[in-house]
Parts: sequence; C-alpha cells; structure tokens
Amino acid sequence: MLRVILKYSRKVMVMLNKMLGIKYPIIQGAMANIATAEFAACVSNAGGLGIIGTGAMTCVQAKEEIKKCKSLTYKPFGVNVMMMNPETEEIMNMLCEEKVSVVTTGAGNPGKYVEALKKSGAKVFPISPSVALAKRLARAGVDAIIVEGGESGGHVGEQTTMALVPQIVDAVDVPVIAAGGIADGRGFNAALSLGAIGVQVGTCLLVSEECPIHENYKAAVLKAKDTDTIVTGKSLNAPVRVLKNKMSKEYIKLETSLANREELEKLTLGGLRKAVFEGDMVTGSVMMGQIAGMCKEIMPMKDILKNIMDSSKRELEILIEKHKELEC
Repeated sequence: MLRVILKYSRKVMVMLNKMLGIKYPIIQGAMANIATAEFAACVSNAGGLGIIGTGAMTCVQAKEEIKKCKSLTYKPFGVNVMMMNPETEEIMNMLCEEKVSVVTTGAGNPGKYVEALKKSGAKVFPISPSVALAKRLARAGVDAIIVEGGESGGHVGEQTTMALVPQIVDAVDVPVIAAGGIADGRGFNAALSLGAIGVQVGTCLLVSEECPIHENYKAAVLKAKDTDTIVTGKSLNAPVRVLKNKMSKEYIKLETSLANREELEKLTLGGLRKAVFEGDMVTGSVMMGQIAGMCKEIMPMKDILKNIMDSSKRELEILIEKHKELEC
C-alpha cells in the first residue's frame, strides 16, 4: 500500500511542477510587508514559487514590485491580491497587462476576475478556509485552490488543515494545495496523503537568511514553542494568529470585555510594520503559525526548500519499511 502512496506522491509532484514550471511543489505564502519582489524572486530562484504580496500596496506600487521581480529572476513567480484592497480592480487589470504567471487571492471571492486573468495566461489559485467557498471558487473556473487551515500565521479560518483539506479535495474537481502547519517532509507527505498536489508555506520561510524581517522577529520564531501563538479578533470575525505578547494579551482582554471595534483597531494599528521593520516584539503584531515551534535554525532559502523535499523522501522510505514489518 505504501508503495502505491509513494508512486502517487511522485506523480502529483510532477503534476504541480508541470502546472507551475517550478522545481519543487512549494508555494510561498503572501505574507504582508514581507513578500516583497526580492523575497519572491529568492523563493523562485531556490526552486519554489515566489509570491509578491500586494495587500498593503497601491496598483502603482504593485506594478513596480512586479517589474523588479522580473529583473531578479527568470523563473515563474506569482502575485497575491487581497480582495479587500480598495484598488483590487485596478490591480487585477494591471496583472492581466503584466501577464503574471500565477495569481493567488485571499479574503474574498475573485470570481469576477477569473476569466480575464486566465485569458492573460495566468493561473488563478485562490485561498479558501471552507468547503462552501471552495465550491464557489471551483464553479468560477479557478485552476487550483489553496486550502489554508487555522494553524497558519496571520489571517486564519476555524478549520484545521488536517480536517479541511480532504473535505475540499472530495468536494471540488480542481487540484488542491495544502497550507497551514507545514514545515518539513512529514507535513508535506501528510498533505499529499490528504489529496493535495503540493503545499504553501510561510512561517518556516521567516527564518531564511534572505527573509527581510527584523532580526528580533527571526529570533522570536526560533524561540517560539508550540503554545506561543494565539488567535485574536474572533469576536470581530477577523481572526489573526500572532505571537503571544503584550499587544495580543491586551487585545484578548479588550475582546472579552466587549470593547468596541475602534479601540481594538487602535491597538493593532501599524502593528505588523512595527514587528517586521522595527523589531517590536512587545507591542507589534508578530504573525507566525503554530509550526514556529519546529523552526530551530536560520538557513539559506534554497536549503529550507531542499530539506523539505529531501526529508519527504526519507520519511516515505521509513514508512515503507514500517509497513513491511506490519505485513510480517
């Protein structure tokens, strides 16, 4: 049986590689203020699919980042669009003009833009935190769906990756990419076993040598334990997973006291920028996933991606041997 799984795993990896024209079936998460042109190019040059995050950008800024990324890599890269961005329509039109390889989306349904994006040659990979949204996205004609569980850092849904991925795989007829709680070959293999054709990762890339975050941020990821993150904003239907610190504890306290939305927004205003650029680990919004507890070393990006794939193969070989023992 495990030999069949191994054969299947290799097959789906080839499928995703052919779909994206990349070496490894790994997509970089579009982490706000982190997923710059330089970072995306670094991931693409290392064998994955780099993604430029345009959530906090204007259309003009996004176009500049795309041109910069094209100058830094000849390999495919993608662009993420947060559907809440007030310039979403302008950005989508610009992406069609720039003929970006892959467009990922978050915080909404990109259905109205799918046809134009695909006509421009882009593959459309929206993120879905639920089966219901995944079904709507599939009907809209997207090329694949990134299924993100609540283990992820940043904006999250309620469902876990382990529970959500197989349900969406069964519910839609388009390929699925798993995201949330994946940092090594074991997580990668688990994603394939659940029916995904590849993975999206974010937190484990924060500790790459090339990641542009402040050194304090990297140190916080390395120091984090399994219980060191918390989800804020649930009462506002805007859940975000962050590091437990003074800001997040105060936020939770205000939430439980039924504080108004304006007070909570003031508390987090500019918080991510404080963490990323100023290294403020006390009052900053330090986004990271639960997998941070597995990130123990700063390494070059190419080593992080290669290690995921190498450990995936080793773990599959171990599973095959264990299965042989069970058959005896």
